[in-house]
Amino acid sequence: MDNAAIADRLDAFAALLDLAEANPYQPRAYRRAAETVRAAPVPVSDLVRTRRVRDLRGIGPGIEARLRELVETGEIAELRELERELVPGLVGLGRFLGLTTKRSVEIARALGVRTPEEFRAAVAAGELRSVPGVGPKIEARVRDALTREREPRPGLLLDRARALVGAIADALGGEPAGDVRRWRDSCEHLAVVCSEPVAERFAALPQIVAMIDETRGLTIEGVPIELHVAPPERYGTALLRATGSPAFVAALGPLPDAPTEEAVFAALGVPFVAPELREAWSPGPTELVTEADIRGDLHCHTTWTDGRFSVEEMGRAARDRGYDYIAICDHTPAVGAVQGLTADDVRRQGEEIAAANERLAPFRVLRGIECDILPDGRLDLPDDVLAELDWVQASVHAGQRASREAMTARVSEALQHPAVRCLSHPKGRIIGSRPENALDLDAVFELARVHGVAVEVNGLPSRLDLSGEHVQRAIAAGVQIVCSTDAHSIRGLAHMTLSVHTARRGGATAADVLNTTPLAPPGRGVQR
Repeated sequence: MDNAAIADRLDAFAALLDLAEANPYQPRAYRRAAETVRAAPVPVSDLVRTRRVRDLRGIGPGIEARLRELVETGEIAELRELERELVPGLVGLGRFLGLTTKRSVEIARALGVRTPEEFRAAVAAGELRSVPGVGPKIEARVRDALTREREPRPGLLLDRARALVGAIADALGGEPAGDVRRWRDSCEHLAVVCSEPVAERFAALPQIVAMIDETRGLTIEGVPIELHVAPPERYGTALLRATGSPAFVAALGPLPDAPTEEAVFAALGVPFVAPELREAWSPGPTELVTEADIRGDLHCHTTWTDGRFSVEEMGRAARDRGYDYIAICDHTPAVGAVQGLTADDVRRQGEEIAAANERLAPFRVLRGIECDILPDGRLDLPDDVLAELDWVQASVHAGQRASREAMTARVSEALQHPAVRCLSHPKGRIIGSRPENALDLDAVFELARVHGVAVEVNGLPSRLDLSGEHVQRAIAAGVQIVCSTDAHSIRGLAHMTLSVHTARRGGATAADVLNTTPLAPPGRGVQR
């Protein structure tokens, strides 16, 4: 099996573990392993046979055993058993219809069906009402959902949506479109555009467990993915239309046929608009910030608190990414969820950072901190300790449900502290789990501008905070942006991609982003 095929089976196993309501760690571990396998520069099957596969990061003994079984037999027995028990096509369709995994399995067993087609036929024949616990309301809802052209679905986080759509596009020789190409933080509309007929290959992909209709496939998570096929001379038009947003496309008027998006815009006589700016008709700047512009990552954690790698390991990995610097910003005690650094800890960590800098020079590891803002606006470390640091970012963790007045007063007090250089994840959201806090951003942006404090676009997939919309407001207020990852591991440094593209959604150029600039002389941190 080649790496792509192995990775697909690991992804399928992760999805089925999700459906089986396994420990959340397990599907995450298998998805990370799938990413590692897909990106491996050598055949993973060879590494398995020579017992070197655990040299790959994230492959432990459990996953190694699964890989050995897969390489030697062509399948994973537990995966086959889960497929037999859960009937992925039906579970995927059930999720699309708003049913839980358990309920989908119960209904399938009661009806004696094994495929989406058999389920549709049973519903059409009125057999659904014979299932215990299914009354007229549920039957009507399922019938309605089966006939509706597009059922609104909860969004996938951007990193998961990108991995899913990217793998399908790669397999078909196509290109991701929809929300993924616009880098939305939560993706509902997923699409792939291809230039040659691939319908049969699309339906046969391991990620697709059922077809809703001729152009829409269904993943095991119940997420529909659209397939758009256009001849080369109309490919650009199809890509633009499938990328959306619908409001943006409608504002362009009738689209001419063209082989590239650039040719479509040229024929319309309007400047090219980057996909990130296509939520509405708002052309914005033409030279947006790129990942290549980033000179360093200003928010990373280590084993001193809740990170998985040492100071030097994180620094070395950042240097390998081509950066000039990295800021180590571990937590302070008030964070609560982990044991934060005391004043003495910060100074001892400073010694480790100094030693790492001797080995990594001219690359620089900055002494930083993610300092909690206490309820009264004070910072969670003494002023003399904060004054020693190269980079201080202030954060709110506990108390995200405070009133607008209380939250704004708390943050405003902290921003006036002379040591604070950045406000981290200002709105405190966890996408799909915790809504934004009530912080008055306009008041905070004005204070940040006056005191020279930047605001962060946090690259964790579940945060992406500030959002693109808020970035636009910060830039308009004259406040600088910091694109950072909040990395808790070497792998987490890759989240810079999400941070940068989120900043681009707000129209950020390299000049708007603080960490596109070089370091000031030692002891002065990053230039303002």
